[in-house]
Amino acid sequence: MGKIVTICNQKGGVGKTTTAINLAAFLAFAGKKTLIVDADPQGNATSGIGVNKETVKESLYDLMLEKAKLNNIVKNIHLPNLFIIPSNIDLTGLEVELVGTIAREYKLKKVLEEAKRRYDYTIIDTPPSLGLLTINALTACDMVLVPLQCEYYALEGLSKLLNTLDLVKNNLNPAIEIVGVVLTMADFRTKLTHEVIDEIKKHFPEKTFKSVIPRNIRLSEAPGFGKPVLLYDKGSVGAEKYKELTEEFLQRNMDVTASIESDYEQLAQEEVLDSPDTRD
Repeated sequence: MGKIVTICNQKGGVGKTTTAINLAAFLAFAGKKTLIVDADPQGNATSGIGVNKETVKESLYDLMLEKAKLNNIVKNIHLPNLFIIPSNIDLTGLEVELVGTIAREYKLKKVLEEAKRRYDYTIIDTPPSLGLLTINALTACDMVLVPLQCEYYALEGLSKLLNTLDLVKNNLNPAIEIVGVVLTMADFRTKLTHEVIDEIKKHFPEKTFKSVIPRNIRLSEAPGFGKPVLLYDKGSVGAEKYKELTEEFLQRNMDVTASIESDYEQLAQEEVLDSPDTRD
């Protein structure tokens, strides 16, 4: 039985979608059959992985309203083990349409039951809010990964999210747990970044991933080309750090069957992983 991981933080611009795409890509690269679920009406994970959200005929919206089947919506992308349930602006109307619906917080959990049987990992990208879509994602998952930007108000935002997770755990999903906090957008030239990292590690020593994701031009550019950074620029610092994060994630899940390192060196020579000559 596969595991469902929700990437969650109610703040926008903290690297949720970047983390969802790149963690999923490296999991797929490690041989894990991986499904991205774009639960954000903005559809950034959809376009960022190379699917035109404007031409998507059936999306997560149709799946959650039981107007479509999983097989008809899932798209294979880039890597043999990487798939996505796309999203677009249609998803904005879902909360209104589910008003008065019994057990509306469990809609996503219900439709992902089949995915849990078919995929090793299902990665849910959530919107920057704690509305019904995010609650559905938290109710459906086994674990939560929290991206946290290295900024002044990082701890304040995290405390609000932890309160929400407690409510979900007590009322909707008693099995939910935080697999870890990943620090993102780190600028190691600033004193603030080092202070935030130290503070987060002090408060959450067991939960904070050792891998810290830096600000990186290639990470920022990759979504514009519809690719995870693994395929856009395998030699960039961003790619290396997400590889390290994925290895750490697999270790935390005691998933010793997966191996990135040996395959990475081999496939890095193949044309599919060709990348720009310029590095940052």
